[in-house]
Amino acid sequence: MKTIRRYFGTDGVRGKVGQEPITPDFVMRLGYAAGKVLAARRRSGADRPAVLIGKDTRISGYMLESALEAGLSAAGVDILLVGPMPTPAVAYLTRALRLSAGIVISASHNPFDDNGIKFFSGDGAKLPDAAESAIERELERPLKCMASARLGKARRLDDAAGRYVEFCKGTFPPHLHLRGMRIVVDCANGAAYHIAPHVFHELGADVETVGVSPDGFNINDGVGATSPQALEMAVKRRKADLGIALDGDGDRVVMVDAAGRRYDGDQLLYVIARHRSQAGELRGGVVGTQMTNLALEHALARLKVPLARARVGDRYVLELLHKRRWQLGGENSGHIVCLDKHTTGDGIVSALQVLRALTENRATLAGAAGALALYPQVLINVKTGRRADVLARREVQRAVAAARAELDGGGRVLLRPSGTEPVIRVMVEGRNGAQVQRLAERIAAAVRKAC
Repeated sequence: MKTIRRYFGTDGVRGKVGQEPITPDFVMRLGYAAGKVLAARRRSGADRPAVLIGKDTRISGYMLESALEAGLSAAGVDILLVGPMPTPAVAYLTRALRLSAGIVISASHNPFDDNGIKFFSGDGAKLPDAAESAIERELERPLKCMASARLGKARRLDDAAGRYVEFCKGTFPPHLHLRGMRIVVDCANGAAYHIAPHVFHELGADVETVGVSPDGFNINDGVGATSPQALEMAVKRRKADLGIALDGDGDRVVMVDAAGRRYDGDQLLYVIARHRSQAGELRGGVVGTQMTNLALEHALARLKVPLARARVGDRYVLELLHKRRWQLGGENSGHIVCLDKHTTGDGIVSALQVLRALTENRATLAGAAGALALYPQVLINVKTGRRADVLARREVQRAVAAARAELDGGGRVLLRPSGTEPVIRVMVEGRNGAQVQRLAERIAAAVRKAC
């Protein structure tokens, strides 16, 4: 029987700051509960568990960091603080320093007044469901502070940024360089603002920046992977060869070519997969999700590369990659996983894999992705507080059945509740853009009526 979790979603615990569960009191208790679970699972030979805490640039990160630190210390867990640091950097540092776990304070691509807590295990992977369930059970028990002699200590890891910069550079072949290439890097005023520009610059590129002045409130605000228009304009204005946009916590990426055309996660995944397949380096196939564009599946089939679809969410992409023993997967949102390079999705590392393909093939982004023409795909988010039963309503099922009948095998319809927001996501995809838009709006109207 599947355990119903009260707090953990597909990407940790997330919500509006000041509202349950993103309050100082709850986060302190979450830190304590996590500490108790980690203490029971600490690495053999370790005196006490140690956890690394990173965060993005939201103003609320200071408050939540202190609350987590207090809870972990009360549970007898030592803490390493690294300040603003991309989510994949926390995964890397946790594994490299042989810690018990890593914690990221971030709401990824959400607005500044949201925040969240996500966990990595000691091997740099997303915390298993069983561990998250154990933390939830511990949350139901009273907080009992350790004796003073057994409290956890906290210290700052001063060279964390430099360690991660070197790690990222190490995923790019040593015989290649980016000299002669002008790149605009948009860091979304987020956690990678002091990381990503250095990586590309130290590999030889002439780097110009967007979104590298965080003030606690401007993360993802008109910049970054979720708002790439700023990057598109900057690339054209500065006559750059291409642009790279990350999201607020640095685990997703979109790119822009010299003409200002945008390339999403499906297109970038195709560029990497095609290059690896041609080089004989692709192990198995590619994992996408239910949202992966049908055109990518068809384009990979022409390369004789299978595509397997996971549930939406990078944790499910990772689960299926491990199950299939494949290495490459991702989402059209820009989460790309290269398991031969990292244990989790990493926007900087993914961009470097695209740049490797372009450099070795002496190709432009437009040329490398040219064989993939995405089918029109319309996504409509319908707000609802009744996510569990809306999809089963008769009027919604009738609208979906009618749309599938009209597409007649030439497209896809997908309805799913979001794992991070109180919305139903309505997606329709097909070869005819006008038809896709009309069908998506019709289904969304049925969902709204059923709410």
